[in-house]
Amino acid sequence: MSRLNGKYALVTGATSGIGLEIARQFIAEGAKVAVTGRSLSGLEKVKSEFGNSVLIFQNDAGSVDDQKKISSFLKDEWNRIDILVCNAANTTQLAVEDWTPEQFDSLIATNLKGPFFLIKELLPLFSNPSSIILIGSVSSIIGHRHSAAYGASKAGLMALTNGLSYELKGRGIRVNGISPGVIVTNGLSAMGLAADVIEKLYEEFKSQIPIKKLGSTADIAKAAIYLASDESTYTIGQVLRIDGGLGKVAVD
Repeated sequence: MSRLNGKYALVTGATSGIGLEIARQFIAEGAKVAVTGRSLSGLEKVKSEFGNSVLIFQNDAGSVDDQKKISSFLKDEWNRIDILVCNAANTTQLAVEDWTPEQFDSLIATNLKGPFFLIKELLPLFSNPSSIILIGSVSSIIGHRHSAAYGASKAGLMALTNGLSYELKGRGIRVNGISPGVIVTNGLSAMGLAADVIEKLYEEFKSQIPIKKLGSTADIAKAAIYLASDESTYTIGQVLRIDGGLGKVAVD
């Protein structure tokens, strides 16, 4: 397993869930990986698992200033980057009447503004060729309970796959996205939900998925490996829907 051998990859929001599994699979494929996250304890757990194969950097994904700090850090450590995975996300989902302007601004800052300015700051470091992978959500293409603001932020992020592909093609930078469906992570338990409540929610979600199956973080990581590797050198401006058909196929 060496599809990413010798490559340098940054994965944001990688202390748990999808980001952590992407980092894990990238390392297994031979990449040197840097991960970011807000939680220092979470980052230390990542370091204890992967040792010298990973760099850790505490970061607020919604802060433009922090994106500049990441670029400076990586310049000192590696002096180049081959792969960027923008995975850090604010997953707040509320009814329209419950949103405040401050909450909305925080959502957009993390899910759209932060990734845009991180890419801007990293431009001098990207090798030629290199790959940017933006992690979206099925919420950007279907409506569901309390999804309006979150879905809009992810739709904006996915729109960058086309705009940035055009702007960066001359630099040899490919930009693609992944749109996950319902993925089993620790996110619901981290919200304080009881195990029986989580089980009930997952059963409800499963009934809405055409193939009646929940996704795993490994499903997303496998797609990320493809987009990060030289196997996808002819893939640009695409969004891979890894969602069990939720965004495309009707449920009987």
